[in-house]
Amino acid sequence: MTATRRLAVCADDYGQGAAIDRGILALAARGRITALSCLVTPPRWPHAGPALHEVDVAAGLHFNLTEGEPLSAALRRHWPRFPGLGALIAQAHLGRLPAALADEFQVQLQRFVDVMGRGPAFIDGHQHVHALPGVRPVVLAAAQSLQLPVRNTGRVLGPGFAFKRRVIEACGGRALAGQLQARRLSTASALVGVYGFDPRADYRALVRGWLRDAPDGALLFCHPALGEPDPGDAIAAARANEMAYLASDAFAQDLDEFGVTLG
Repeated sequence: MTATRRLAVCADDYGQGAAIDRGILALAARGRITALSCLVTPPRWPHAGPALHEVDVAAGLHFNLTEGEPLSAALRRHWPRFPGLGALIAQAHLGRLPAALADEFQVQLQRFVDVMGRGPAFIDGHQHVHALPGVRPVVLAAAQSLQLPVRNTGRVLGPGFAFKRRVIEACGGRALAGQLQARRLSTASALVGVYGFDPRADYRALVRGWLRDAPDGALLFCHPALGEPDPGDAIAAARANEMAYLASDAFAQDLDEFGVTLG
């Protein structure tokens, strides 16, 4: 089949753990991903970041507000540790997020620059927090100032997992998409990759469904890892399954069958 559609593939959570970093670097070296998104809040980030100079993929900022501790003193006064995702969503929709989120974003952005020697190629959010009310204006202001693409969570395509996809869209994704369009900021045409991280899931079957339905210019986000699982990683088994498929000949065959090229 003649290739007719382009798909970006972004591996999330680089910097979170050694297994995650190994997997992402291995896929980048093989040309199986086009982008990776960096968590800069973990202590390992200054040691993990320099390895990205050896791979030819776009590296973005994975803005984190749900795992670990804030980097900025201003936000630590409110939150010694980040709240979980559920608590963050509730506070966002009640209008109770601290103004110090803006300080935290700037510190995370600077930490990326300090290690990489350059700014990020794009911005997104760990667990899609960048689209939430109260977070979205901070991200949009930075993206407009720096003219950076932002991950689109306003059009999340299946198949399956409709409730989770609709929640992502409703928790700020649709509003984000509208504002990206109004500000003429670059973004993907749609987002695919949502599932429940069940290690029993047939990941190849899921990806084939996404490849079938993804429009030109869509983004597939993934969470690979390679080798001994990182301590405390709740989705380690799912990461291993994703890694095995994305590194396999089957992934290349499926791209060709559905007329999709990575780009």
